[in-house]
Amino acid sequence: MAYRRTPAVQARLDAQREAVLQSAVGLLAERGYGGCTMAAVADRAGIATGSLYQHFANKAELSVELFRRVVTREIAAVNAAVARRDAPQQRIAAVVETFAARALRAPRLAYALLVEPADAVVDGERLVFRRAFRDVIATEIAAAVAAGELPEQDPVLTAAALVGAVGEALAGPLAAEPAPAHEPRPAHEPAPEHSDNATVVPALVSFTLRALGGRDDSDA
Repeated sequence: MAYRRTPAVQARLDAQREAVLQSAVGLLAERGYGGCTMAAVADRAGIATGSLYQHFANKAELSVELFRRVVTREIAAVNAAVARRDAPQQRIAAVVETFAARALRAPRLAYALLVEPADAVVDGERLVFRRAFRDVIATEIAAAVAAGELPEQDPVLTAAALVGAVGEALAGPLAAEPAPAHEPRPAHEPAPEHSDNATVVPALVSFTLRALGGRDDSDA
């Protein structure tokens, strides 16, 4: 007869899995993928490493679930920001503004999400992440074109180009953040140049509006 978990046992396992994921999110934000090892996550969650393998077969599987959780949160934040704007161009600006501002407030986490070397399965999740943001922007571009606010263009192609450009523009500032105290920069490695993050977000919003063929406030 196959063993069937009681509701109490299942509830305990579900709670433990949630604690693991919350611990992993914290480690990812502090140390990136490199420091988010199975042993480190188990230690942060207060369980034995062997117990962690009851929930995730390996780091790649844990990383995918972790990535999906964080990305879902970021997309929700962007959608909430878009919902607070009325005009299509303002809604497009809200996507870029919110995404970039949140990335710069949590640079280690954003660097891990966007560009840090990771497992191949995580790279696949990054593609899904980029497409999700592309689709949000493409929807608003199509609405702006239909309203006559923007010139005729391929909304999906333009949105994909914007997502790529914004991600590339953020890579430098995110990589320039100092390493955590437990990860000192090697003596032979020069410190990267830091960008003035206060100017990054407005510049990206301005770039986005001009790339779309619309008007930025600074054009007046």
